[in-house]
Amino acid sequence: MMKLLMYISDFMIPFVIFYIVGLGLLMKRPVYDDFVRGAKEGAKTVYGIMPTLVGLMVGVGVMRASGLLDFIANSLKGVAGLVNIPEPVIPVIIVKMFSSSASTGLVLDIFKEFGTDSLIGRMVSIMMSCTETIFYTMSVYFMTAKVKKTRYTLAGALVATLAGIIASVVLGRMM
Repeated sequence: MMKLLMYISDFMIPFVIFYIVGLGLLMKRPVYDDFVRGAKEGAKTVYGIMPTLVGLMVGVGVMRASGLLDFIANSLKGVAGLVNIPEPVIPVIIVKMFSSSASTGLVLDIFKEFGTDSLIGRMVSIMMSCTETIFYTMSVYFMTAKVKKTRYTLAGALVATLAGIIASVVLGRMM
């Protein structure tokens, strides 16, 4: 079964590309011109969100370098201990809400220190899969789509992230 899934996954992206091009040709669309137009719009989007991306990356870098992240983690370790979250996992929880790449760096540090199959390694692996970069996603996508009223998005995203954290702890301990 696993070999079948690996075989299918190898052909999924080429299949989707051929499907889109084929559908465009069947609909008598100028496929290449549509592609170029979409690429130009994508470049404009990247140019528009670049300051936000740089700001988030710098902010996370400053938090790590200044020791603020360690201070916050130390402040929360008592509460985290009550719900069975190991101390090294706390910075990953905090940083993941802002930057996936920065949290990946923290996860790699955890893997080097504790190992990938350790309790902490399993927890952060699951956490990276089932939590979202809330503030990055909201700032980039809402800015791009010019959304002004976010309503319950932040609350919903925080609840979903909390559910992902709880799932990481529970599933990490079960393995």
